[in-house]
Order: sequence, then structure tokens, then C-alpha cells
Amino acid sequence: MTSFTLNGKKMTVEAEADTPLLWVIRDEAGLTGTKFGCGIGMCGACTVHIGGKAARSCVTPISAIEGAEIVTIEGLDPKGQHPVQKAWQDLQVPQCGYCQSGQIMQAAAVLKDNPSISDADIDAQMTGNLCRCMTYTRIRAAVRQAANAMKAG
Repeated sequence: MTSFTLNGKKMTVEAEADTPLLWVIRDEAGLTGTKFGCGIGMCGACTVHIGGKAARSCVTPISAIEGAEIVTIEGLDPKGQHPVQKAWQDLQVPQCGYCQSGQIMQAAAVLKDNPSISDADIDAQMTGNLCRCMTYTRIRAAVRQAANAMKAG
């Protein structure tokens, strides 16, 4: 049995210790916003926050999250009003959309720690999140807009 908090709600699951957090989120909690991409933590589609930090849920075993606070795209701001979510909508960032929940979760974690980020830092911090549609220019613009909104208050 593993207990943790998922999007503000206490949760206990019975799963093998090596079960990836991604499958618990999708199959046990029924939250499908977090996507399966590569399965080896290299594409970023499965990015969630664990203790406020971006983490790849496909390679995080359930045994590593006992007592942790997990936030998925559904819990970032249920009304879609987080500055990153708003920027994504304003600038129409997604094309196919598959990677976007991971992109948004990565950007939100990065900006929480540093809203005064440069374009070079945005590129460096977002480089592990892959977009097959190549919307990187729009992603960078949205991260910049969200950073400005977060700095403004």
C-alpha cells in the first residue's frame, strides 16, 4: 500500500513497488491528462509535479512517492487559470496537443522557481520536453508570457 496526495486529495493504492506513477495516475485515479510518451523519461509527456518539482511519472516507481504531494495537469488549476495555462490558450500553442500537459507542467515548475527567466534559460529548461509538431517557438513565447504575468503579480 502506498499513500500520497494527488491534486489535493489523499489517496492510497495497492500496487507493485515498481509500478510507474504514470499508470497509477491514469489507471487507478482515472486522470488521463498525463500522457505516456516514450516510457523512459526522455520525452516529457508524462511530466507531473512531485513535491513542487517537475518529474517524469513514467520512470517514477510508486514506492518512491510515499507521503508525497503529486500534482497533475488536472490539479495545476482546475479552471485553467494558471498563468502558464492561460498563456498556452492565448497564444494557441498546441498543434496536435499530445505533449502539451507535460510542457505546461514543466514550464509551471520552472517559472515557480524563476519567473525572471531568459529565453536561453527557457530553451535549456524545456529541452527535455519534446514536441513532435515542432511548436517550440510558440512554447517559448507562452513561457515568456506566463513569466511576465507571474512577475506582475
